[in-house]
Amino acid sequence: MSKLSYVNIFAADIEALSGFYQRVFGFPEVEAIRSPIFRGLDAGTCCIGFNAPDAYELLYLSEHAETSGCKFLLNIDVDSPQEVDRMVPIACEAGASLIKAPYTTYYNWYQAVLLDPEGNVFRINHML
Repeated sequence: MSKLSYVNIFAADIEALSGFYQRVFGFPEVEAIRSPIFRGLDAGTCCIGFNAPDAYELLYLSEHAETSGCKFLLNIDVDSPQEVDRMVPIACEAGASLIKAPYTTYYNWYQAVLLDPEGNVFRINHML
C-alpha cells in the first residue's frame, strides 16, 4: 500500500518558514535529514519538507522556479472546533494572514483558511 510521506514546500527562507510551523503547531524537526537546502518536520502521519530555491536546480525544475500561484494546500487537523479557534490567533501572531475565519463547511468540517509568512495556503481543520 502506498502512503504519503512528505509534502514539500519550496521556501525562500527554509529556516524561518519551518520555524513558523514549529512554533504554531509544535511539529519537531527531523534533524537527521537537515541540510543547507532542506528542513523536515514530523507532522504526525506524514512530514512537511521545506526546500530552498537551490533545490529547483537539483531536481531539474529550474524552468519552473518562477511559476506563481497556489500549488498545494496544507491541511492540519486538530482535535476540536475550539482548538481551531485557539490556533488561528497563534498562527496570526506568528506571521500568518487570516483569509477565511473559522466556519463550518458544507462537508461538515470546521476550518480556517490562512496564508503562512511566505504566502502558502494552509487550513486548520476539525472534522465534525
